[in-house]
Amino acid sequence: MKMRQLRGLSGFILLTLAVLATARPKAGPEQKCKSGPVDLVFLIDSSRSVRPHEFETMRKFMIDILDTLDIGLNATRVGVVQYSSQVRSEFSLKTHAKLDSMVKGINQIIPLAQGTMTGLAIRYVMNAAFTAEEGDRPKVPNVAVIVTDGRPQDRVAEVAAEAREKGIEIYAVGVARADMTSLRAMASPPFEDHVFLVESFDLIHQFGLQFQDKLCGVDLCLESDHGCEHICESSPGSYHCLCLPGYTLNDDGKTCAAIDLCAEGKHDCEQICVSSPGSFSCDCNKGFKLNDDKKTCSTIDLCAEGKHDCEQICISAPGAFTCDCNKGFKLNKDKKTCTNMDLCNTVEHGCEHQCVSTPGSYYCICPEGQLLQEDGKSCGTCKSANIDLVLLIDGSKSVRPQNFELVKKFVNQVVDSLDVSAHGTRVGLVQYSSRVRTEFPLNMYHTADEIKAAVMKIEYMEKGTMTGLALKHMVENSFSEAEGARPASRNIPRIGLVFTDGRSQDDITEFAKKAKEAGITMYAVGVGKAVEDELREIASEPVEKHFYYTTDFTAISTIAENLKLNVCPEESQGEIEVKDPCACESLVEFQQATMSNLEQLTQKHIL
Repeated sequence: MKMRQLRGLSGFILLTLAVLATARPKAGPEQKCKSGPVDLVFLIDSSRSVRPHEFETMRKFMIDILDTLDIGLNATRVGVVQYSSQVRSEFSLKTHAKLDSMVKGINQIIPLAQGTMTGLAIRYVMNAAFTAEEGDRPKVPNVAVIVTDGRPQDRVAEVAAEAREKGIEIYAVGVARADMTSLRAMASPPFEDHVFLVESFDLIHQFGLQFQDKLCGVDLCLESDHGCEHICESSPGSYHCLCLPGYTLNDDGKTCAAIDLCAEGKHDCEQICVSSPGSFSCDCNKGFKLNDDKKTCSTIDLCAEGKHDCEQICISAPGAFTCDCNKGFKLNKDKKTCTNMDLCNTVEHGCEHQCVSTPGSYYCICPEGQLLQEDGKSCGTCKSANIDLVLLIDGSKSVRPQNFELVKKFVNQVVDSLDVSAHGTRVGLVQYSSRVRTEFPLNMYHTADEIKAAVMKIEYMEKGTMTGLALKHMVENSFSEAEGARPASRNIPRIGLVFTDGRSQDDITEFAKKAKEAGITMYAVGVGKAVEDELREIASEPVEKHFYYTTDFTAISTIAENLKLNVCPEESQGEIEVKDPCACESLVEFQQATMSNLEQLTQKHIL
């Protein structure tokens, strides 16, 4: 529908149409406009330039439009606001539910007869008239019809744009002296459908007919070639285009362009911004990984994540690594594996009898019939081999299933070196990770074969490394008489052996100390990432005698062969008869077996 500017002969023709239109019968109930729910507000100029009879014409103009509409709280709601130098709401959208009371309200309007503050009036309609408190409904079209006869005395362009932005469709009807530029600044696009200019109030009825046609017309989104790229939204007698989330409407009012937040710098990615329409995601450069905040990046530590093939030491760089070896080893040409340096031949080991090399270390052994003394170098004998032994073995996730099987073999090697019986040496075993579990107490098994069979059936716990909790359990439970420990009055040595492969996740200090105060001789065996300071804190004095460490699980069998559980009290009250009061028979046998195995290994190495 074209913009209407009615002058001369055209005005005469339209005036004739208006007279004919007003002469036709009023719409009955069956002729009411069924446009669907609309919230309609008339904004009428009552400045002093509007003469009384012209205001009456405007009053009739509104009533004639209402007479064609389906008025009701669930159909079309109507409010009326008049303005001059001030703004006054005559009735709101929720005031009248029936046409008769609405017409009565219009007939009672008294003109303000002052200035022409059209911008002020538009702001009132936007902020007050179209609110829930005043009867505005969500998801129902908002339509404002502004009728004015003069140039506004304030600014209208900005506030009208704000109103349109909020979804208010504005029709601007100018009469006589109205300014076309101001009308266009107020009205919604397209202007040919929303701007009307007539020469006198007598011709305003023609807009009423056209407006009725628009309000009751077809859905232009469905019935016309609207050209919207994404979304077409209908309004009474018109439509406008919208874009999907993440897109913005182009200047042509129809096509859409993706919003590139990365290109606009509207992101907080530390390294790489990956754009998607109206959104973005962050990424990181090579060698870095995205943190949990999905914005910042941190170095990928392949060493810490175990994503390397270094045999001993992994040195990390962003997204890469290099390998190194422990002291006593050298890096091979493959830059991954290490070769053991024979420390027995390169250091002053001080062994009284024989030095045996281990990866990165060494230990001393004694001849048949003698035992290694507390200094770890000299040889001698002791008096008794009856002990209560509790082993605490680390079952945390870092051990891994294949290594846990080696730990069980290590336990059985220790058991093989003992004289196990109900009246001789008793053995209990506790596994720990994030919790502690007694696998069997001291009084459950009375032969080495029973113990070894039970050890092989133990199931791997996994999870954390709560060494402190395990020590507490050992002190408070494992060496109790209820679990098979013999009374302290009998002077049977109590020995605790802790086997671990990593740093404890809780504090060990308190119960490492309490274990020793309770008379328990503590041994600490560490593998791999076990922390030396923690092992030394667990071990009894002298620490060198009670502390063992190796870098690899495959070497723990060597420790088992050399482990000397030779605590010899001044007087043992074990019930087993010791054939030689000056020798620990089982320990002597252990030393003999150790020497025999080592000699065989040495012969194989020489060959």
